[in-house]
Amino acid sequence: MKRVSCIDIGTNTALLLIADLDPAACSMQPVYHKQTIVRLGKNVDADKEIDQQGLQRLINCMTDYRQLSDEHASQTIIAAGTSALRDAKNRTEVIEAIEHAAGITIECISGKEEADLTFGGAVAGMTNIPELFTVIDIGGGSTEITMGSPGAVTESVSLDIGSVRLTERLFTTLPPPQNEFDAAKSCIDQLLTANIIPFFAAREHVYGVAGTLTTIAQVSQGLKQFDALKVHNYPLTYVEVHNFLELLKKSSLEQIIELGIPEGRADVITMGTLILHQFMRLLGVAEIRVSIQGLRFGLAQRELLRLQGNI
Repeated sequence: MKRVSCIDIGTNTALLLIADLDPAACSMQPVYHKQTIVRLGKNVDADKEIDQQGLQRLINCMTDYRQLSDEHASQTIIAAGTSALRDAKNRTEVIEAIEHAAGITIECISGKEEADLTFGGAVAGMTNIPELFTVIDIGGGSTEITMGSPGAVTESVSLDIGSVRLTERLFTTLPPPQNEFDAAKSCIDQLLTANIIPFFAAREHVYGVAGTLTTIAQVSQGLKQFDALKVHNYPLTYVEVHNFLELLKKSSLEQIIELGIPEGRADVITMGTLILHQFMRLLGVAEIRVSIQGLRFGLAQRELLRLQGNI
């Protein structure tokens, strides 16, 4: 048995999973979860650099995650950085600063690695997994779409359309003016239509991870607070996504926060919902199963395989 901490450092959030891995039983048992909105990718799309405020927020978060890992007696900490870190010219300095401040080594993974790891993590521990399925991960900086069967990815793509990136690039206010909304829709459609044709094969069985999906699942159920048990495996329909987008299209930031959406996500949820809406519409997806899991679960699975000597 080995206890590990797995950290997913995204453009908007940093997620911690502490889990017990048992190579003999091939099992993973989650022990502790935490989510922190860090907004590491603030202005990275424009400046190609993580600013000092973003770095300080990350240092504070990683110091906290190091302390929590020590309190839970984690033997190993595995941390992966995604889109914001990939895009930042100063990523080496950021990685060194975190190593120095918190003693955590961050691995900057490629879009393909992120997609592959998230694919396995999304359905970890679920039953009745179909032979062929797709996973969509709408992040702050990028969106990964992956298709395959349990244990084998057959198709994956990482697109530079994320809720933070496109909000910063295309929206000046909330609610967005019609011309800005139309420009965002056009940008998303262009990238999706050029890349989603292979995924038609698995559009009947789609799983969705990350904050946009879990937030919509929360609001669709009328929940003012996040409830993992009610959100995980929730069947989110295209109609629910469409109705929510129609509401967001005319909502100010204050009105969005009143729906129970946290401040660090409220300003980018309109764009995130638009990305999901266009994905479902263009691919003809009637329903998505929401998973509260993702990259950090994929990191834990990879470590379990390593402990078994399979990689």
